[in-house]
Amino acid sequence: MSARVDEQRQLSERDAARLQECVAGGGVAVLPTDTVYGVCCDARDEAAARRLYALKGRPAARPAAVMFFTLQPALEMLSDLHPDERAALRALLPGPVTVLLANPSRRFAAACRTDPETLGLRVPSLPQHLRALESVAGAIMQTSANISGEPDARTLAQVPASIRDGADCVLDGGELPGRPSTVVDLRDYAEHRRWHVLREGALARASVRERLTSLD
Repeated sequence: MSARVDEQRQLSERDAARLQECVAGGGVAVLPTDTVYGVCCDARDEAAARRLYALKGRPAARPAAVMFFTLQPALEMLSDLHPDERAALRALLPGPVTVLLANPSRRFAAACRTDPETLGLRVPSLPQHLRALESVAGAIMQTSANISGEPDARTLAQVPASIRDGADCVLDGGELPGRPSTVVDLRDYAEHRRWHVLREGALARASVRERLTSLD
């Protein structure tokens, strides 16, 4: 058991505080999630977002997800969600899913980039050894910690050295599952109860269907 804990590298409250301080100060951080390693910054900080994009070589127009570490703050922040959308989010999150939502209030412009009326939302289902991150308050802008178009990182060593060296805070959570999040489009859900899986990842399409059809 102890060898497994060492492999997973238990994060501490101090690690969570380091991440919070980094993001609040306009920095860029590398962090473990429930899927792959990510790189993140304040979801409202355009200067930090530009730096993050430069580290990844990510096209400036491509959006990134907004991540909350627990679901309730996300539901409170997104106060204009339709009740059906709230139910769908509770069915899917926390989990290894990125949910696309209509964003009429155009929140988190730094993350949404050239599509301000769409918001990508992530609330990870953190394993026990990463659960200290649930104390991180507010929203971060997050995307995978790789060079754009290259493979995702399952371990910190697989995160390119240029990203690790360029980040202000680097957290090692050991080996992760390594499969990216499933992307579920809920932009038509409130009006038409339509949803689409745009990318099947860590959560199977059949599981998405089961969770959402249970709401009918």
